[in-house]
Amino acid sequence: MALVTKEIPKPQEAPKKQWVAFAIVTILYLAFLFWVGCWWGIIVVPFIYDVYITHKINWSWWREHPNSVVRFVMSWVDAIVFAGVAIYFLNLFFFQNFVIPSSSLEKSLLTGDYLLVSKLSYGPRIPSTPLTVPLTQHNLPTWLFRGAKSYVEWPRWDYRRVKGLGQIEQGDIVVFTYPAGDTIAEYAQNTDFYRLCYDQGRQSLQCALPTDSMPALEQRAAWARIYNEGHKIVASNPQFGEISGRPVDRRENYVKRCVGLPGQTLQIKNNIVYTDGKPMAEPTLAQYAYYVEWKNWSKLGGYNPEQLRAGGYDMNYVSELLTGDPDFLRLNGITEEDLGQVVSENVVCMPLNKGTKKVLDSHPEIAKVLEPAPALAELLYPLNKATGWSTANYGPVWIPAKGKSIDLTLDNLPIYERCIKNYEGNTLEVKDGKIIINGQPATKYTFKLDYYWMQGDNRDNSADSRFWGFVPEDHIVGKPLFVWLSTDKDYGTFSGGIRWNRCFKWVDDIK
Repeated sequence: MALVTKEIPKPQEAPKKQWVAFAIVTILYLAFLFWVGCWWGIIVVPFIYDVYITHKINWSWWREHPNSVVRFVMSWVDAIVFAGVAIYFLNLFFFQNFVIPSSSLEKSLLTGDYLLVSKLSYGPRIPSTPLTVPLTQHNLPTWLFRGAKSYVEWPRWDYRRVKGLGQIEQGDIVVFTYPAGDTIAEYAQNTDFYRLCYDQGRQSLQCALPTDSMPALEQRAAWARIYNEGHKIVASNPQFGEISGRPVDRRENYVKRCVGLPGQTLQIKNNIVYTDGKPMAEPTLAQYAYYVEWKNWSKLGGYNPEQLRAGGYDMNYVSELLTGDPDFLRLNGITEEDLGQVVSENVVCMPLNKGTKKVLDSHPEIAKVLEPAPALAELLYPLNKATGWSTANYGPVWIPAKGKSIDLTLDNLPIYERCIKNYEGNTLEVKDGKIIINGQPATKYTFKLDYYWMQGDNRDNSADSRFWGFVPEDHIVGKPLFVWLSTDKDYGTFSGGIRWNRCFKWVDDIK
């Protein structure tokens, strides 16, 4: 009887096109790992090999499942997961969407402008908090998760930036995370925590602020007393909620214009920015606050955007003024008591650039444009030093640069203290009139990071470096490329709510 032998089939070889696809994907993936300098990612290569060549893992098992409901649900899960991973990857290393939340760059960039921000321009940051919910900054949606954190504190990675296409240049509009956002009060998340403490301490103690004629050590003690009193109030008052911290990459995003680079000495004289003694050209649409007298404010209903827009002026600022926004009032030198008097007398404080000022000079409802509003001269950076500076006349200050050293004194310590402690992770205290850094007396300090000076084009209505100081390099997010959508909150979608003339406008064209 003849034996019948069954031939064992040979494993099928992968078609050449699959090898080509595998080779292309692997080369691109390895090039990416080389770019970001993260070689532990090589553990993914065997899975790429399986997807294209061996097929040991049935990645699409659900396609052959007998239950149609399972096939339907998993098809959606597969699509959502793929889209989520792709968007997260692009958002992390290449591009990010950003919407202008405030008027600090008006009229260069408007509130409601949606920007495509390039992280490639200055090099993307490797995230310091890698475990986070995609497309969130620091909190989950309040309506669904009650504003819970969108990230996990551990693991925490040190700052590292991948090489980009270029560096920040003077005049660039830059997106960065808020430097003073390392500490927040739960119910005042959009408020500078340190300024909040100084404000509360000053109100509680009812004391005069230290003056620049006081010795530096005496000043330091007086400011510390005010801050400590305010911190105690904020920490114990339920209206401010819990005090917590945020890592660098989970803080609020801001956008300003870079006017000072590392190693430069910056000074503002009569609103003109000087770096190393040379004046910087003003942005074309730079604005300053003016008092404007209307012929009959009540005739316009106080705020009528349709009528005023016809006159060539966007009245978002008047809306903010009339709602009593405290930051707007303070930045324009108006107290709440002054506001009622100003409105009743038909005088309003408004930010104007050269073009809009010319329009209002001939506006039929305007009596006259008065003198510029006074510059703010209280609670500027550094918050714990009386300088005699104002937003219009500020400095000089030297902007720290990586590897550069500075002689430290009690007089200049407040300017660089935040850089040394908060941004570069050192301990710092003053004992018996001596500066102690990491337990050792210090008369010099060498900086580990580059720093930048950022200001808004709406000069009298911009919370910028004049209020919270230097922006460290590890806070830089990227460079806005273009406005892909622009909306106006004062108008409906089909009645002027979309500014079509701004859509796909290149930011580099805005000087």
